[in-house]
Amino acid sequence: MLASPNASPADTTHQTPIARRIDWLVDLAQRHGEAFRGPETWLERQRYRAQHPSAIAGLMCMDGRVNLALATQLPAGIITPFRNLGGMFNLGWPYLSQLLSDYVSTQTQSGRRVLLLITYHWSRGERKRGCAGFHYRRDDSLAHAWAIHAQVSQLFGHAHQSVYPLVCGFETDEEALLLHGPAGEILDLAAFSETPPPTSETGAGTGSAPDALALEAQLVRTLPGLPRPVRADLLPLLLGNLAHIAAVRAQPARELAIEHREWVICLGRGFDFLHTPNLALIIGPYSPDLAQPIRTAASIIHSNMHAGRIPADGFLLLTSMPYEQHGVERAGAALRSRFLAHFATQVIAEAHPELVPLMHRRCAVLDWPARRLELLPD
Repeated sequence: MLASPNASPADTTHQTPIARRIDWLVDLAQRHGEAFRGPETWLERQRYRAQHPSAIAGLMCMDGRVNLALATQLPAGIITPFRNLGGMFNLGWPYLSQLLSDYVSTQTQSGRRVLLLITYHWSRGERKRGCAGFHYRRDDSLAHAWAIHAQVSQLFGHAHQSVYPLVCGFETDEEALLLHGPAGEILDLAAFSETPPPTSETGAGTGSAPDALALEAQLVRTLPGLPRPVRADLLPLLLGNLAHIAAVRAQPARELAIEHREWVICLGRGFDFLHTPNLALIIGPYSPDLAQPIRTAASIIHSNMHAGRIPADGFLLLTSMPYEQHGVERAGAALRSRFLAHFATQVIAEAHPELVPLMHRRCAVLDWPARRLELLPD
């Protein structure tokens, strides 16, 4: 598993000059890619997939705190992310629908089932540490997740034998998962981790085996229709999350930042390296109306500068599109990345013309199998 980028000095970086911030971000992407391509990391991924063949994808908010790989202690690259502002998606969007259908088709043709995590996030300790995209209203974000669940069922079938959609909450204070069953059942791992394990007096010893057995029994009750092979592949995520929750609780002092200080607008796909809270506003290229989230992101950047949360010397617009093969596919990714940059520039110029002189623009493509971010020439 890759080390969390949250360990980086991002808490001080946001106050440095814009040129240094951009250099820091490019270096972060490079370090992430190098770690991802390392032989030990590659072997770990291969071994894990051989043991747990279900493909896992996640529909997630752009919030950097929602780091499912870290919170479940999975090897990097196991979860395929789809990120957007507020975790807002609609499978009626043509590009998103085609992208997800192609992903499912590729996995099922290889004989793999797909576990699709439909996530939302909130905070137990402070409402405004929740999802700003839904105005911190947890009920609204949960209702949206269930609406996506219904669309997934319509697209891939209601039996859920090949594609299993799972509505999954992410509590950001303790980075704990909460699973929602189809009839209102709930498996809250934060509460489960507080339950004392069986003792020797009851005939069972303490340790991971009893925890795993108890957790699997609860999982069967919560998700009775979950296919057994997918359940076997979901269980390691939950056990990893229990270990992660324990590690979070063991930290003597943990700052829970809620202040917006984003200075990057990311448009496109391939921003897995950005798991630092309050750094970037990530907009997936999924919605037919990209102008609205771009305007929203520009307004947040403007507010951050006006309030002094970030320096007023500039911000970064970073566009990226992934490719898997060189040649025509890479050339197409480059064209799309440059188009997104041009389109976003026009939208920002109309909505916030005062930001245009402060905008630093970078276009990139991402070699997806290697997670190598390649900046394109101007």
